[in-house]
Amino acid sequence: MYERLTKGVESMAIVPDDVGEERSEQEQGEPEISWSSPFLWLFKLFMVTIAALLIVAGFMTMTRSTHVTMVFPPDPNDRPTSVGDSAFLREIALYTGTALSRRNKVQVLLNGDETNPHLWSDLRSATTSILFQSYYGQPSFMLDTLKTILIERAQAGVTVAVLLDAFGSGSLRKDTAIQEMRDGGVYVEFIRPIHWYSLNRATLRSHARAVLIDGRVGYTGGFGIADHWEGDGVTDDGWRETNVRFEGPAVAQVQAAFASGWVEATGILLSSRKFFSSALFDSAGGVLAGFMHTVPGTGSTAAERFLALSIAGARERLYITNSYAVPGPDFRTFLVDAAKRGVDVRLLTVGKKTDVKATSFAGKAFYEELLVGGVRIFEYEPTMMHAKTMVVDGKWVSIGSMNFDNRSLALNNETSLIVLDTVLGAQMDSIFMMDLQRSNEIKLEDFRRRPWYNKIMEWGAEQLWRVL
Repeated sequence: MYERLTKGVESMAIVPDDVGEERSEQEQGEPEISWSSPFLWLFKLFMVTIAALLIVAGFMTMTRSTHVTMVFPPDPNDRPTSVGDSAFLREIALYTGTALSRRNKVQVLLNGDETNPHLWSDLRSATTSILFQSYYGQPSFMLDTLKTILIERAQAGVTVAVLLDAFGSGSLRKDTAIQEMRDGGVYVEFIRPIHWYSLNRATLRSHARAVLIDGRVGYTGGFGIADHWEGDGVTDDGWRETNVRFEGPAVAQVQAAFASGWVEATGILLSSRKFFSSALFDSAGGVLAGFMHTVPGTGSTAAERFLALSIAGARERLYITNSYAVPGPDFRTFLVDAAKRGVDVRLLTVGKKTDVKATSFAGKAFYEELLVGGVRIFEYEPTMMHAKTMVVDGKWVSIGSMNFDNRSLALNNETSLIVLDTVLGAQMDSIFMMDLQRSNEIKLEDFRRRPWYNKIMEWGAEQLWRVL
């Protein structure tokens, strides 16, 4: 009944003639553009292609590797410069931008038990400025100690600035200790926060460790802000770490490195006599040393050029201690070539006690290649080995934050004190041998008998070697 009534009403409705004409014109007008038309299909294909290219470009940026494939003299009858040659330091200065000066005082500090008392004492004695940069930080007793000292110095009129990596110290970004420091007069900034629009740069981290006190005393090494940097390095209460305290002209390069990171994080370029006083260049001793700050780039980096020259410059022995030892194919070749020319090449790395299992498995994926090539490999047993050091021919020394992996060589900001000194070299040789006594040497036949599931884990981790 209702349908018939509505149809009746519709049939009785009077519709003006012009309305009918308008409807007719609309019905017969130009057709709407369909998303299935050839033009729009081409447009969508173009947009998808652009998006794919951007994704590929971002992925390649995030996973790029080192560029140095060979250290080769122009004269085929010659060979790369040895670390004992006077030309070697000129090459280092030109290839890395790090000039060494013979007016420094250098003190090696092992583990938290040696490092922290010196660091706390130097911080408490600051009268003009404290610049503190670290990659890693987490809520801890060490953070509380640092916070207390820095606030006290800031309230005493000392300029205090702290620079932390936004990823490595991500757990501190909303921690109350950071706000307490800011409220107490300490400048605290995080470098390279990760945003959706900067994901292509997400792997470029500031892994640097650098402390400068009154423009006079500098520190670098593998230290961070967490309680595992306490202890003696031979028991489970703390990691095995090597840091270095230094005075002299090398500290000026610490100031420059910190200023570089500060302007990136804040847009503020530091300029003041307080930060760049003549004291930066005062003589403090007789050790030939320089502070090297390396950064990622589109071509070869200073970090890879430094390491390649150092390995090629070895003539007698090459002792490398590194927590994350995942050398790329070219650097594995450099190590094997050194062993084949008669150099005693030894690599000391983490054992079962490691904080990053994937990196450990990735490193083991290359053990057989290195062992067959004559490189001796040792794994530290008592605790986590976190030191990043190298000593070549008992005279050329590097102590810092740089790991023996693609990330440190191609993607990260890193800091190291590099030294040419036979006394320090002998000390570092002695420390290396002491660590070997607490380590297990990996033998080729034993390694080949490892469980099949370890091989699977190694293969999987190996696929990620560029970013681990």
